[in-house]
Amino acid sequence: MARNKEKLVLLLDVGPSMHSVLPEVEKVCSMLVEKKLIFRKNDEVGVVVFGTEETNNDLTKEVGGYDHIVVLEDIKVVDGDLIDTLQKLPHGTVDGDFLDAIVVGMDMLIKKYKDIHKGKKRLCLITNAVHPIKDSLEGTKEDQVETIAAQMTAQGMKMESVVVRGRLSQDANKRIMDENDRLLSIFSKQTLTRTVYVDSPTSLLGALKTRRITPVTVFRGDLELSPDMKIKVWVYKRTQEEKFPTLKKYSEKAPQTNKFATHQVKVDYEYKTVDGASKVVPPEQRIKGYRYGPQVVPISAAEWDAVKFKPEKGVKLLGFTDASNIMRHYYMKDVYLFIAEPGNTRAILSVSAIARAMKEMNKVAILRCVWRQGQQNVVLGVLTPNISQNDKIPDSFYFNVLPFIEDVREYQFPSFNSFPVSWQPNEQQQKAADELVQMLNLAPSGKEEALLPDYTPNPVLERFYRHLELKSKQPDAAVPPLDGTLKRITEPDPELFFENKSVIDALRKHFELKENPKLKKSARRLLREKPSGSNDEDGDADVSDAQAVNSIEKALVVKIEKIGDLTPVQDFEVILSRRDSPEWVGKAIKEMRDKILGLLSDSHEGDNHLIAVECIAALRKGCILEQEPEPYNNFLRYLNPYCQQKGMSNFWQLLASRELTLVSKSEAADSDVTDNEARRFFVKTEPKPKD
Repeated sequence: MARNKEKLVLLLDVGPSMHSVLPEVEKVCSMLVEKKLIFRKNDEVGVVVFGTEETNNDLTKEVGGYDHIVVLEDIKVVDGDLIDTLQKLPHGTVDGDFLDAIVVGMDMLIKKYKDIHKGKKRLCLITNAVHPIKDSLEGTKEDQVETIAAQMTAQGMKMESVVVRGRLSQDANKRIMDENDRLLSIFSKQTLTRTVYVDSPTSLLGALKTRRITPVTVFRGDLELSPDMKIKVWVYKRTQEEKFPTLKKYSEKAPQTNKFATHQVKVDYEYKTVDGASKVVPPEQRIKGYRYGPQVVPISAAEWDAVKFKPEKGVKLLGFTDASNIMRHYYMKDVYLFIAEPGNTRAILSVSAIARAMKEMNKVAILRCVWRQGQQNVVLGVLTPNISQNDKIPDSFYFNVLPFIEDVREYQFPSFNSFPVSWQPNEQQQKAADELVQMLNLAPSGKEEALLPDYTPNPVLERFYRHLELKSKQPDAAVPPLDGTLKRITEPDPELFFENKSVIDALRKHFELKENPKLKKSARRLLREKPSGSNDEDGDADVSDAQAVNSIEKALVVKIEKIGDLTPVQDFEVILSRRDSPEWVGKAIKEMRDKILGLLSDSHEGDNHLIAVECIAALRKGCILEQEPEPYNNFLRYLNPYCQQKGMSNFWQLLASRELTLVSKSEAADSDVTDNEARRFFVKTEPKPKD
């Protein structure tokens, strides 16, 4: 028997009230088996449906009763046939009894494995629980449930109950639903049962855990508060990104008749000298080198091992700080869970006391962590108290890794408050934006929050697994379109937008989008004149012109790295908007200053003055947007004596008429110029005309 092999029985309600969600039930159950074929191919699964007209189970034959319950698949190792069965569930015609179905599933597990406790035995119930269960022949329904729960515990079984409500339960009897919920809660209290209520197909896909990962500690040891005070703790990963299953290289060269062929591909690497391709360099003659300026510094393996930082294993408290001092965007990587060592009463009390004190004082702890011996890096992180709401679960901590200075990426974005009033939203625009946010609220009052992380599957992984199962049966099958349920995760709800069309129209009205004519203006200049001798008809010319314009515009957006002579303002805006390197802002500002001085020096009787003024206006706007007022202000102060020396009083008056004065502190927080100084700049520094 494989280690940790799970034995699972699916108990599926297929009665009339469940017909609308059966497609989602088929998907989630099929996905469960598909993942078992990938990750746990030795697991065994059985399928029981209830609410059918027919009856087919062992208990009916042996003791009678248990009507309308059919065992579709006996417990067996997962295979492709099991997926086919789950993808074609029968549609029942009667209201099912979920308690009878639980007893049938338990009977299957007991008979199959008898007294064998090794491994994991689990029941999974999916129902809406809106119909009454049969009265017990002896005692109350609660007594019957308690008896079943005691037997479940004695046999070492767990159960997972997924109760589908929402629209399905709108016309149901509330008294019956409350009674069924109370009966299911007895399982949760007296057995290892997890009960989940969902009200949408998307939540149903994520409610059933299709892949179970055995928790493994990343650290077991002391949480050192001081050299004389330590608490025994265990640390687990609370969240971790789920990745695609590893794809392996596969060879078809093995004989088809060889059933034991692994079809594995082994990859070897050879290192050869540059001057002699046939001469192989052995490992002992190879060494790593690291670039340091123009040279390469060789470092041997022994040197590299000696220079490595080798901290001691352990978790140490560095101190406490206010929770408000740790910004949410500082959190890195995965989340860890700190719990007291199980069974250690003193550790449990210590953790609880510290966690509750931190919660009451709104404090968090800063820890230094080295999870294992030989680990080459030290982790600094924040420990946040997690106060349990369940008397059976002790208090714990959440731990998030914090960045070092090398890990932080600083991006400066100007505040809307520093912009002129004309650039800020007015009252009507703000109201339209507020209504849009309210319309798209994922947690409206009185409803379950949509897209909860605990119930929302990764649509990329889900689609991959489904396609993998399809390819296993049809190697030439095309990739199917995205499933409708997964679309609800990746795309906005079209019904919601249709119902709130007035909100969308109001937003569109107050935020009218207009095409920027500046970008196309420069491109169309190149196409004004048609080449002489061209025989193209007008229609063809229009098509080629449009293609040329699109091509030029694309080049302007993507490839511009230097301000040109044709469209300096547009080139400046494109370079300034690049965010692939912080150097582009400084480069754009410097090139624009050089371009302006070049225009002025090459000007003949002021023919370049208008273009230079437009460039200065663009430079001023860009420096405000990037909150870099100093380069513009210094440049404008430099232009004053420059214009006096060159006799360009007309140009200076043109700047004054456009009010292209210094950038004040009200426009950019880093400016050292007051509003009054900015207003008086042209008055004080107007160059005198030459005699």
